[in-house]
Amino acid sequence: MDEERLLEELKTVFPQRPEVAEGPGDDAAAIRLPGTGRLLLTAVDQVVAGVHVLPGEAPERIAGKLVRRNVSDIAAMGGAPAYAMLTAAMNPLSQEFLTAFHRGVQNACGEYGICVVGGDVSSLPEPGAVFTLSLFGYSEPGTLKLRRFARPGDLLCGTGCYGRSFESGHHLNFRPRLREGLFLGKSEAVHAMMDVSDGLLKDARRMALESGLSLNFDCGRIPLRAGASVEDALCDGEDYELICAVAPEGAEALCSAFPNLTRMGCFTDGVPGAVSGIPVLNKKGFDHFHEDT
Repeated sequence: MDEERLLEELKTVFPQRPEVAEGPGDDAAAIRLPGTGRLLLTAVDQVVAGVHVLPGEAPERIAGKLVRRNVSDIAAMGGAPAYAMLTAAMNPLSQEFLTAFHRGVQNACGEYGICVVGGDVSSLPEPGAVFTLSLFGYSEPGTLKLRRFARPGDLLCGTGCYGRSFESGHHLNFRPRLREGLFLGKSEAVHAMMDVSDGLLKDARRMALESGLSLNFDCGRIPLRAGASVEDALCDGEDYELICAVAPEGAEALCSAFPNLTRMGCFTDGVPGAVSGIPVLNKKGFDHFHEDT
């Protein structure tokens, strides 16, 4: 079993109601709101001590990462966040830690106009800590961008730079690309979009696979974080940048209007999910079923 196979299997487990415009499988779910063209976006993500943050990390920094990684999912759908629900499970339970954590959540939510409307606190039977945020937001008519709608000839474009997120501290200090997501969501040249959390290669391949296309990388154009190699950029993950499939005739104007958007490859007809143009790699993108990356 691996993460990809499990996710595909789970899509068949949960039947969806008619008003669900997009169910499991994208960065967020989308639900039609009666009497309006707007969509309610729903995303959920967690931070697990020892997996997403190192042991002993400050509660405020954990809180900030938890909020921002969920905001990144809403941004990838071309939407804006609005409401959140929060859970915390710890062993040992610490009132001092939990107070600082919840204040950190509020500080981070306040930056994005998010209102925390409920949550839960629990103990764990074994030492550890798990923090979960469910985030709700809205997408205006015509701005929803799904990862499965890349077209042959589309250019793979991405915001920011990639690689060495943990080593540089970026995974704790990143700013979700909310402004960029809103901008790209309004562009007719952008056909598909998603955020990069498990690694540029793995997530871009997901976009190609779900769009039924192959992907050719132009690795010399990938923006590298300080000290990162191409392999790091392709495989490290935790970048929280946005990647999108852009019509070639609209790419130049889009990249000129938004300078931090870089062309990194091209989608083509071919074996779905097949990737070319990359070097031999020793690393892999993150997979919760395998410890090696």
